Amino acid sequence: MRVRVLESRSIYKGRTVGLRVERIEVDGREVVREIVEHRGAAVVVPVRDDGKLVLVRQYRRAVDEVLLEFPAGTLEPGEDPEGCARRELMEETGHEALELERLGTIYPAPGYTSEVIHVFLARARPVGRGTPEADEQIEVVLMGFDELLEKVISGEVKDAKTIAGAFLAQVRLRGRGGA
Repeated sequence: MRVRVLESRSIYKGRTVGLRVERIEVDGREVVREIVEHRGAAVVVPVRDDGKLVLVRQYRRAVDEVLLEFPAGTLEPGEDPEGCARRELMEETGHEALELERLGTIYPAPGYTSEVIHVFLARARPVGRGTPEADEQIEVVLMGFDELLEKVISGEVKDAKTIAGAFLAQVRLRGRGGA
């Protein structure tokens, strides 16, 4: 496949995302693409020593629903993904990552956004209360892998990064004789 960018212009730059419109040529055919630019994010699958997963329940305006998710957040300018994972875990749940292991990278919606999400597995321990940002209302939820997978299968868990993180963590932990 041969791709050539004919024109690219930024039409919006916000705090978290930007919007770029491109005219490209793909194998001799001209098309227009709208691309949501995102600086990336990290999601962490926290597992406590008692085997419980640490999740958060929070309202997401874009879908107008309260979702059950693993702790996650957007990378701050210049921040590395591991630092973001540690920061978000502490801010959202009050848990510290004692060990952090990279599980992979996912593109949540590559048809229209440049967002890349770095997925981590953490051995986590509670050290206090979370300190969410002022606009976040977060409830910490503890549950086992089986319960989470039931919620994924039933459709109660809809968040793609949480579903992918659960799958990647379970594969990794089963390889070690866990989960």
